[in-house]
Amino acid sequence: MALARRDNSVPDVHAWASLPEQPILEVGVTVLAFLSATRLARWSGNNPFLNPTLIAIVLVVIALNVTGTSYATYLRGVGFIQFLLAPTVVLLAVPLYRQTPLIRASRGLIAAALLVGLPTGILSAVGIAWALGATKITLLSLAPKSVTTGVAVGISEAIGGVPALTAVLVISTGITGAIAGPAIQRWLRVDDDRITGLAIGIAGHGISTARALQISEVAGAFSGLGMSLNGVLTGVLLPLAMRGL
Repeated sequence: MALARRDNSVPDVHAWASLPEQPILEVGVTVLAFLSATRLARWSGNNPFLNPTLIAIVLVVIALNVTGTSYATYLRGVGFIQFLLAPTVVLLAVPLYRQTPLIRASRGLIAAALLVGLPTGILSAVGIAWALGATKITLLSLAPKSVTTGVAVGISEAIGGVPALTAVLVISTGITGAIAGPAIQRWLRVDDDRITGLAIGIAGHGISTARALQISEVAGAFSGLGMSLNGVLTGVLLPLAMRGL
């Protein structure tokens, strides 16, 4: 009996011994930072300058600096959260399904938005960077900045860019779109949520789409559609264009 009890206690000992190796701290800090950022955004009436993603990034960076945790360690710890991103993106299909009749009736508008938005997003950023004297590898890393991170990193690697730099540029683009996009739309007196959603989604991908969902379900649906179509087309056309140069 005593031997059996000692044997049964072995797994518990191993579990306690391995506890420090579990990503509890990294996941906890990330979740707490985002919840705090979300509460702050709601408290401010969803002020675009208090974007939850931006505030959460700042809070996590502060926590990493205070605790002396390296980014590599943090990245390993939050792998589970990264895994959850895929099913989260799939949830964008819900507003798309609800707005199916309106989307079908707006095929021309969607095609026009992609025809203008896709090349403008690439050429404007690359053109400005080139005029400022950016290196070739920087230009290649910047080209897919209007596509969601997972796709943009793959495109960057395929065309000879730096995936890590591309990821930073993509996140910066999304936050900028979420903050400035709705304000620019109001300044231009655009009151059609379809146009607002398409413009925000094509220019600012997932982070801006989250902001569009706060405007209305129509804006969120068209933003998610614009983001998805822009990602697919950029993933196909940009590498082909780079090969032709």
